[in-house]
Amino acid sequence: MTPVSRRQFMAIAGAGVTSLATAGAAVALPEALTKSAEAGAGAFDPLPFVNPEFRPLVGPLLALSAKPAIASLEALQAARNSPLFPSPPPSAITPWESRTVPGHAGNPDVQIYVINAGQKDKPRPAILDIHGGGFIVGTARSTIASLQEIAHTLDCVIVTVEYRLAPETRFPGSLEDNYAALKWLYAHAEELGADRGRIAVSGGSAGGGHAAMLAIAARDRGEVPLIFQALTYPMLDDRTGSTVHKPRQQGAIMWKPGSNRFGWSALLGVPAGSAHVPAGSVPARVKDLKGLPSTFIGVGSIDLFVDEDMTYAQRLLDAGVFVDLVVVPGGFHGFTLFKQTQVVQRYNDYYLGVLRQALST
Repeated sequence: MTPVSRRQFMAIAGAGVTSLATAGAAVALPEALTKSAEAGAGAFDPLPFVNPEFRPLVGPLLALSAKPAIASLEALQAARNSPLFPSPPPSAITPWESRTVPGHAGNPDVQIYVINAGQKDKPRPAILDIHGGGFIVGTARSTIASLQEIAHTLDCVIVTVEYRLAPETRFPGSLEDNYAALKWLYAHAEELGADRGRIAVSGGSAGGGHAAMLAIAARDRGEVPLIFQALTYPMLDDRTGSTVHKPRQQGAIMWKPGSNRFGWSALLGVPAGSAHVPAGSVPARVKDLKGLPSTFIGVGSIDLFVDEDMTYAQRLLDAGVFVDLVVVPGGFHGFTLFKQTQVVQRYNDYYLGVLRQALST
């Protein structure tokens, strides 16, 4: 890979890129989690801020975003019971299997899915991918089909992790699940037909936050070398929407400030934005970012996370880490779901190109 040691800007679609287990479980939550998230919000129309190519498609998301944020165990249970976007079934073309691997440091065993494993003429690169869902919803199982496409396109092995969700499991439970999967991938690389010298981590939204946490833990523990981290609109800073507030167009669609407060508080066990949080739990609060792997960060300009993602990219650059940063104009949280649009197709082409180049080194 030829790294880029500055924020990289590109053009997309002709527009310049500037750059619940269940709630029935006895789970104690900080009082702040149960309070209304969007107090004083009032009516606001984010459509003028949306990329024109997305506007004809975004109506259902606008209606969904008009509803209250996830800010209670009841709302969380409803979100878990009714996934927003049904996932396609896995393909029969690219092989996959479910495995259970030992937990790390006294934690329970972890279920993982291994995609595109098998011996070939030479070892292939590998990716440890982590699913999104605000730390509180989502499954690895639902991502298999999309990861099969990436594994086939890049001819790589992918492992994805069924980590424990918050609030039933606080930090560092999910980190240890992901780390256990990473260590297993590294130890069993030869069996999987993978090259243990070419392992990357990836994830979107909370999965991007988990991937960033994992890269930091891997650096600090010194057991598994990583060559790359690919973060798609990553959830990196608990202060966003709690002690740090954003313009209303940022976070008006899909993932809102109230849900962000709830998700982070559920993970941390203390209210989001608290003066003190568990060490290593919030990537944006980690002081030393030196020695982290080369990084891709992609985010939309009206995503709630755009500022924290750009700030993290800048801090990585300042720490001497090579970074590609792409900010899609008028892109909201989850914009990559709209694969039929040219803007997403061009974004995905660039993303896969960056991954291919990183994994080929």
